[in-house]
Amino acid sequence: MRTGKIIAWLGLIAMTAGLANGFINGDFFKDGGELFANPWGVMSLIDLYVGFTLFSMWIAFREKSFLAKLIWILAMMILGFFTGALYILYAFYTCKEDWATFFFGAKRDQVLK
Repeated sequence: MRTGKIIAWLGLIAMTAGLANGFINGDFFKDGGELFANPWGVMSLIDLYVGFTLFSMWIAFREKSFLAKLIWILAMMILGFFTGALYILYAFYTCKEDWATFFFGAKRDQVLK
């Protein structure tokens, strides 16, 4: 679990730095327009949102509360894998070193029956 936490922290730090750079030095609408004008830019967005959706399915599965599911998934769709890295850290730090709880969350006992 230690290695997973380190990787998630590195991902969160990298995403924070990247987002900060984008907001400080970029123009969201101008740069976004250029992205949409490029076929590989569009493909990158498709790739990202497929990944966001698949990761969100795991969040929806392991969370018990509808509100928690909604908040995490909305954050995922808006902030991307910044939220993914944050969610992984949340899962690591709340699973009490139990891999089954890490992967299954609130459904741990139900899945292991």
